[in-house]
Amino acid sequence: MHEQMTLPEIQRQYPSAPGYLSACTAGLPAAATVEALRSFADQWAMGALDPRRISAQVERCRALFGDLVGVAPDRVAVGSQASQFASVVATAVPDGGEVLCVAGDFASLTHPFEQLGRRGVRVRYAELDELASAIDSRTSLVAWSHVQSASGAVSDARAIGAAARAVGAITCVDLTQAVGWLPVDAGDFDITICHAYKWLSAPRGSAFMTVRAGVQERLTPLAAGWYSADDPWDSCYAGRTPLAAGAGRFDLSPAWPVIPGTVAALEIVSRIDPRLAHAHALELANAARSELGLEPGDSAIVTWPDRDGADLAAMSRAGIVASGRAGNARVAFHLWNTRDDVTRLRDALGRSAG
Repeated sequence: MHEQMTLPEIQRQYPSAPGYLSACTAGLPAAATVEALRSFADQWAMGALDPRRISAQVERCRALFGDLVGVAPDRVAVGSQASQFASVVATAVPDGGEVLCVAGDFASLTHPFEQLGRRGVRVRYAELDELASAIDSRTSLVAWSHVQSASGAVSDARAIGAAARAVGAITCVDLTQAVGWLPVDAGDFDITICHAYKWLSAPRGSAFMTVRAGVQERLTPLAAGWYSADDPWDSCYAGRTPLAAGAGRFDLSPAWPVIPGTVAALEIVSRIDPRLAHAHALELANAARSELGLEPGDSAIVTWPDRDGADLAAMSRAGIVASGRAGNARVAFHLWNTRDDVTRLRDALGRSAG
């Protein structure tokens, strides 16, 4: 167990970027992450690249992520994209089955299921706050983002999970907009998917999937390759291609340049108390809501209607990095943010939001 850092110690790990309110788009890299990426490039340029060392770093990533979300390392698959993992999850849906998703959820989660029409699979959509009640005997799998990308809304995961279990439906939850600021236990779900480049501040190209024991046999490792074995270095060629005993059977061959940076990012996150990250993010997010005349909320992501993009443009002119999604202006508060960012947002928008 690493010694946990205080908030000032945490903030010293990350760059000073006043007005950066876009963790929900991409996290800021810690100094150690940047150094790891540079070191990889230097070693590559010198002809000193060591693939076996990178394999050991993959295993370190697996263990760190598993510890972060409360599951054993053998329940964690390591890949590059959320949509690829969702495509694997889609293989668990029986012919003629139904996948229940959230209206307006992120396409990387929903789009793979929409490709199953030739097998008679139906994708049905419900509003997030109605998802639990929409689950019924037709539902084979429920797939949703725990924190919605476009709105920042946080799901009632406990109620959704209970409703799914009552009808025997598999639960697949995308934690990409949650892990890093919102404490979660992946063991509460059959399957979770998480891309690490947002709230975990890893380089883009590192993603994880957790699979509950007993569920993995219902999934087909569509992208199985040399890295789908417990010992990939003994499984490089046809004739000896066993699958890993655990979730590693769903691994993708690692994107070598991003793995050292991902290790560095997760090492830092492992020293952060999730309760501290949660409290800090919510405190700043609700301070911003108060300044902007919005109701208090339970999300680190703050959104409001901005269909003409006027508020987003005003924030940009004030040096604020924000985003616009689905007709909303969107800002997010994470560990590197301070009260000064709330003040900057207030000065840019006044009380016009919402």
